[in-house]
Amino acid sequence: MKKPTFISGPEAAALIKDDSTIATIGMTLVSASETILKAIENRFLETGSPHHLTLVHSCGQSDRDRGIQHFAHEGMLSRIIGGHWGLQPRMMELIAGNKIEAYCIPQGQFAQLYRSMAGGEPGKITKVGLGTFVDPRLEGGKMNELTKAAPDISDVITIDGEEYMRYRPIPLDYCIIRGTYVDEDGNLTTDEEAMSLEVLPAVMACKKFGGKVLAQAKYKVKSGTLHPKRVTVPGIFIDNVVMCPDPDTDHRQTHSFAFDPAYCGDIKVPNTESDALELTLRKVIGRRALMELTPDDVLNVGTGIPNDVVGPILNEEHVEDLVTLTVESGIYGGITLGGVDFGIAKNNFALLRHDDQFDYYNGAGVDVTYMGAGQADSAGNVNATRLGPTPTGAGGFIDITTNAKHVVFCSSFTAKGLKCSFDGNQLHIEQEGALIKFVNTVQQISYNGDIARRKGQLMHYVTERAVFELCPDGLMLTEIAPGIDLQTQILDLMEFKPLISPQLTEMNPAIFRTDGPFGLRDIINNKH
Repeated sequence: MKKPTFISGPEAAALIKDDSTIATIGMTLVSASETILKAIENRFLETGSPHHLTLVHSCGQSDRDRGIQHFAHEGMLSRIIGGHWGLQPRMMELIAGNKIEAYCIPQGQFAQLYRSMAGGEPGKITKVGLGTFVDPRLEGGKMNELTKAAPDISDVITIDGEEYMRYRPIPLDYCIIRGTYVDEDGNLTTDEEAMSLEVLPAVMACKKFGGKVLAQAKYKVKSGTLHPKRVTVPGIFIDNVVMCPDPDTDHRQTHSFAFDPAYCGDIKVPNTESDALELTLRKVIGRRALMELTPDDVLNVGTGIPNDVVGPILNEEHVEDLVTLTVESGIYGGITLGGVDFGIAKNNFALLRHDDQFDYYNGAGVDVTYMGAGQADSAGNVNATRLGPTPTGAGGFIDITTNAKHVVFCSSFTAKGLKCSFDGNQLHIEQEGALIKFVNTVQQISYNGDIARRKGQLMHYVTERAVFELCPDGLMLTEIAPGIDLQTQILDLMEFKPLISPQLTEMNPAIFRTDGPFGLRDIINNKH
């Protein structure tokens, strides 16, 4: 039986050839193979090799410092094909500075592209991406000027008279993965990982193209001691294994802690008062957004405001029995963490594989998705993927908003310096933001309002002072916060005049309460 070779991090780095294409699996710092990634970086800094690599990744894989930030060196990379770079400042600098070619593929399509590649299919065929910046008739997912002259990595094809995106296969030379236990035969588990991700499909895709699989593991055990159902990747598909010498530093469960069994489902811990959030602008937005829920809804949260506040608010309002929270990483239920720990949750009741989760989002579609946003225009187009020179990428945004039954964008009304206070049941603007978010033309189309209207998708755009709804004729203002002047604090701060509902109403003042629940349970139950 074929068995992998156990080697050190530097020995693994020495295997990487110049001009290779490398796939790395992880999300934020979860499942990042730090021992291997650091060793590859060190070899490049010391020798100049490996150079001109193509880095392939579905998720953002960094905590602003570690993860695939180790590849963010001019000359080390010539090309990156990824889903998101919001937590990779040095990588975004390389992209914005035209130092590397950069393509964006929606995260869910990328996770499933591995599956298509593994099976020898001609790519991932889907409607996800049509009419957005990844559509080759718009920008083709090309994130800088340098890439505009480079070949397309996707097509628009027609099947039975309907248009589809085709994301083309990407031949892989190496795939770098991480697991928990590995036995002497190389069989690898992911027991302690906070996400299941798309480890096996990526491995199979790599093998399809004759590539090598490098695995980092935390514990080595005797052959035959792992239950077969626990094995994520059979050892016959792994070429080399690196045992992490310092797991607390280089094999952390996530950025914030080395290991917590509540985040991989080993235990359930009591909810505490610390899970409740103080009242902030973000919490106000989250509260109003959650008023769109109805009983038995399955909801999704994206990065930014939604992931930071939705889970804690649901817990504080004691509505976990009325709705089901999901995250693109495969999480069902629990209390999510945000920021650099996006994608994990304690006390979740199910944890699906990453690519399987997107079968749900891309197929039946989640009932309600909560997404962050940077800009909106009168047609209902939304930009969440490029703000100024910063190319953050799509993550799962395009995948999830394409087929969700109801899309709720969560955003401050202005940005860059906005300060608010709450007095009783009113909102007060202490300092206005310098950056206008409601613009004539969004910088990049991440969500296509015209397509959404044609298919009758329900969409709301929720801010701290105003709520908008996408209507057949465009974006309509439907609610205004108590204490806010319509003309000076809303209309004068928009580049376009929105439609204004004849039934313009005041936002529920309860969302500005400074203590205790605001009554979400009753709001949801009253929608029976």
